[in-house]
Amino acid sequence: MRYNGFTYTIGEGFRNIFKNTKSSVGSIITMVCTMILFGLSFAIGINVNSILEQVQMKQGMEVFIWDEVTVEQRDRFENEIKSLDGVNTVTYKNKQQALESMKERMPGNSDLWAGYEGENNIFPASFIVTLTDLEKTKDVITEVERIGAKIATEGRSKEVDLEIDETTIHDSLVKEIRNDDDVVSTLLAIANGIKVAIGVFFAGLLVVSVAIISNTIRLTVHARRKEISIMKYVGATNSFIRGPFIVEGIIIGLIAAIISIVIVGVVYDVVIVKVEASHILQQMSVTLTKFMEIAKPVSLIYCVLGMGVGIVGSMLSMNKYLEV
Repeated sequence: MRYNGFTYTIGEGFRNIFKNTKSSVGSIITMVCTMILFGLSFAIGINVNSILEQVQMKQGMEVFIWDEVTVEQRDRFENEIKSLDGVNTVTYKNKQQALESMKERMPGNSDLWAGYEGENNIFPASFIVTLTDLEKTKDVITEVERIGAKIATEGRSKEVDLEIDETTIHDSLVKEIRNDDDVVSTLLAIANGIKVAIGVFFAGLLVVSVAIISNTIRLTVHARRKEISIMKYVGATNSFIRGPFIVEGIIIGLIAAIISIVIVGVVYDVVIVKVEASHILQQMSVTLTKFMEIAKPVSLIYCVLGMGVGIVGSMLSMNKYLEV
């Protein structure tokens, strides 16, 4: 069997790990700890974003329509709203359902509400519109107003001014649109803040990981500095000398990644079961992401991160000793 540079590089990489068992094990343990933090923060970020998305999809607006709107106009209006980009669901609430909602909000006033039954019902029908993305709230409102005006004024040559303070059935199907701007703004601010915080945290962990693996391999390189100097003097290239140490870094990174995936997977599933049983999440009617749903991206990130940190750490630790 021909003994070439490739087999030498791979072989020496594995031998370096066994020659320096203590430093290799220490490096793996340290990287595992760092990667576990990375994985847990990644999982937390995924779930927080998932919860926010689920909450966002329940937020939206209520579009009140005039009593004079015909069934045909109402159905067409509903279908066109459903087709809008950013709209999640559209639910029609008739006048009687609107009255029942008010009764639920203000119980104990049966005599009062009795006067609003049947033809005396003053509460308008409406559409409850939820969104897939709260950032599109203003765009959806604009489009809903445009659709309402288009259907109401169809066949007329005169354009309708959508900026008027109060519309009538002659101007638009839409009587009023209500949405909680404060809730929308708060949710968007929280989502953006979490993304920034997780990004900064990930970047910090990456720097720490590179420093750890770099220092560990530097110890190995320092112990073999005379051997490296001799190889340089007899004509060995930098890439030939650096190869085994890069392989060592990759192997350490991959071992740490595999151990981390197993630990994070077990811990994650145990924690998720307990968190999902909490009263708060049950009241919010939200679900958490299962580990199997994020196992592939987490595994890929871990492997790439482990190998990447190993390669970068090895190259940084070698620079000093390759200058002969």
